[in-house]
Amino acid sequence: MPPPSRTLDAYKVEVAQHVMRQNLDQTFSGRLPPMLPAIVVLNITVRDDGEVEDVEVQRSRNDNASRVAVASMRRSGKLPKPANLLAGNLRRLTFSETFLFDHQYRFQLRSLAGPQ
Repeated sequence: MPPPSRTLDAYKVEVAQHVMRQNLDQTFSGRLPPMLPAIVVLNITVRDDGEVEDVEVQRSRNDNASRVAVASMRRSGKLPKPANLLAGNLRRLTFSETFLFDHQYRFQLRSLAGPQ
């Protein structure tokens, strides 16, 4: 098990790697297309034990892509624990992740994606 992340950005990279591993059939790698047909921003709330408590669409213009993004988060199961990122007695962390879609509704995550 990797050591706990010390920054939110490092945690988001860990989560993105986990989500990509759990959804290999829904992802693509390599260079992003010049014109992304769909971009979805999700707000994700994770409990201190790594359990996903809530996933909601913050921004999207494509209902199909939104459904794929939310389903992919749900399918990912428990996420890495955000232990070092919880302030005081908070037992949950909310953060955003951006799903970048190609024309086949396969995605990359902004936290891992290279230049476009």
